[in-house]
Amino acid sequence: MGYSVNPWMILPFGLLLGVIALAPLFFAGWWARQYPKVSFGLGAVALFYYLAFLPNAALQTVGHTAHEYFSFIALIGSLFVVSGGIHITVKGEATPLENVVFLFVGAVIANLLGTTGASMLLIRPWLRMNKYRVTGHHVVFFIFIVSNVGGCLTPIGDPPLFLGYLKGIPFWWVVEHCWPMWGLGLGILLAMFYAVDRRNYLRAPKQVREQIAEPADQFRCEGLLNLVFLAMILGAVLFLQKPPFLREAVMLAAAAGSYFTTRKPIHEANHFDWHPLKEVAVLFLGIFATMMPALDFLQRETGALARSHVQLFTAGNFYWGTGILSSALDNAPTYLSFLKAVFGAFIDRDTVTSVQQLVQINGAGLENAAEPVRHTYEALLKYHADHLASRQVGEEEIDVAFLLGNVKYNSYLLAISVGAVFFGANTYIGNGPNFMVKSIAEQQKVQAPTFLGYLFKYTVPFMLPMLVAVWWVFFRRAPA
Repeated sequence: MGYSVNPWMILPFGLLLGVIALAPLFFAGWWARQYPKVSFGLGAVALFYYLAFLPNAALQTVGHTAHEYFSFIALIGSLFVVSGGIHITVKGEATPLENVVFLFVGAVIANLLGTTGASMLLIRPWLRMNKYRVTGHHVVFFIFIVSNVGGCLTPIGDPPLFLGYLKGIPFWWVVEHCWPMWGLGLGILLAMFYAVDRRNYLRAPKQVREQIAEPADQFRCEGLLNLVFLAMILGAVLFLQKPPFLREAVMLAAAAGSYFTTRKPIHEANHFDWHPLKEVAVLFLGIFATMMPALDFLQRETGALARSHVQLFTAGNFYWGTGILSSALDNAPTYLSFLKAVFGAFIDRDTVTSVQQLVQINGAGLENAAEPVRHTYEALLKYHADHLASRQVGEEEIDVAFLLGNVKYNSYLLAISVGAVFFGANTYIGNGPNFMVKSIAEQQKVQAPTFLGYLFKYTVPFMLPMLVAVWWVFFRRAPA
């Protein structure tokens, strides 16, 4: 890294996450007016520190972070715009089984549109389907499944996974390794929802259901041209790594094409508004800036901590640690913090240096290298062959390749990935779409649970057993 940060510089990061979590609950009016000043002000403190007080090596961190922020917002923004151009009209009586199918389809769509895009696309049809018997459990299970757990299969699905992708975790590695946790977690939640929803369904007499429900043959999907723009975004993420900013330019072009070709009535039907995207862009600008010293400090210090307290550094503890903080804070910065902790705890810097040397000589003598070096280089060859060919492999890509190539460390990446995505559903503040879904439900005159009601009436009896089951099956045992 070439420099060390003052631990006090972690304070702006903690302050920003704390105020994001608490201000909307206790000072909603003030926060709605002042959040840009808070975010920009705390971000400026960290940026000034890096530019004025650290050596030139820190400038690389600033530049890399700025690029990651731009990539992050380009993806989130383009998916938000494209999903806002598709309007689904679903009418008729929604049975518990039909609701389960709808939520499952929503979970799959979340991996294509992102949890934010899928939530904005599907929440209004979901509420209309269930309008004659909609209750808090319809809102909360939608947040559990579509806004969070469903998006665990691709880096597009949830912001933490896309940040991991930007750090070098391969796109398809997530699908390949996370699907068992996704399947178990989703299956448990859908089964729980079916039991709760069937009980709710049977409370309404059949005659009442038939009178209030609208005709079942009025399904309509408008704005299908936006599927072309969605394909552009997916193609850019998958295939456009170079030159720099080409991927982001294609995503922004897709967003512009979607916005200007979508008919105004569709945007109006979706209540399309730029405010949610503006809020995300402003807050994450502050988060990305303030988290630079926090991540650098974690990477430097966790190695020594891991050597002195090795028994604490288990995949299960990373799962619970990432998850609990993702419940109380936003799951994207929490994921990055724990990813850096994994880097610092397990990656051998001598191995990284040896791999860097191999990269420069095109892998000559690989057969004679130590096993961790060989496995790391082979992971680079498998996942980043184009970068190897051009000898442009970043240190973070080597760090990730070390974890991927040396199989016993795979479980740590899985633990923080699943923990960040799944536990983000535990509160309204765990993931961006959660509050957005709550706001839309209340706009539609649906009574959404309070913050504490959400936690104790739904998270504890429904999410917690699922989270324990995932831990028990996949992360309880130490990796071999």
